[in-house]
Amino acid sequence: MILPNPAILVITDRRQARVPLETIAAGLFAGGCRWLSLREKDMPSAERRDLLRCLKTLGDAYGASVIVHDDLAAAADTGAAGIHLPAGASVREARRVLGTEVLIGQSAHNQDDVRRAAGEGAGYVTLSPIFLTDSKPGYGPALGLDALRVPSPSPVLALGGVGISNAADCIAAGAAGIAVMGEAMRALDPQAFMVGLRQRLAAAG
Repeated sequence: MILPNPAILVITDRRQARVPLETIAAGLFAGGCRWLSLREKDMPSAERRDLLRCLKTLGDAYGASVIVHDDLAAAADTGAAGIHLPAGASVREARRVLGTEVLIGQSAHNQDDVRRAAGEGAGYVTLSPIFLTDSKPGYGPALGLDALRVPSPSPVLALGGVGISNAADCIAAGAAGIAVMGEAMRALDPQAFMVGLRQRLAAAG
């Protein structure tokens, strides 16, 4: 799977959501989101798998790719477009289970993580936290934009405190794309949020 253009990954977090994730996803897709990952690691596996199927159906109507965080069985059973692995997990094992066509990404919190993920063949890496974030208060300190200026053999997405106001700065610093969570989940109008984010990146060139 080739990364969407622009590479904007929306990651779910129902604890920050004002309405059901299905409603948020429908609005995001209508606003131009073409890449969404179901995180929700604390959700019972059967419930999360059902939600993944629902989100995949919603995404299919827009040509959007829906992946899942850290659940190989769910990714395989639902035909998800890919999986996002935590730092240190085996990309090679995920590739063995899911095959060559799906997108496999991995979290990174420093340059060693980035290099390790790239060396195992990750299709992209999220580097976080670039900015301080309420979504993951345990991660830090913020790496800052300079962390995005380090060359990487795999596309690096900026994650952590990323939203409409600073997305273009991340791309200008060298990120291949961005990953957003809290701002998308808390948006009163997810469709308008997504339109605004895409417009901001387009205006920045």
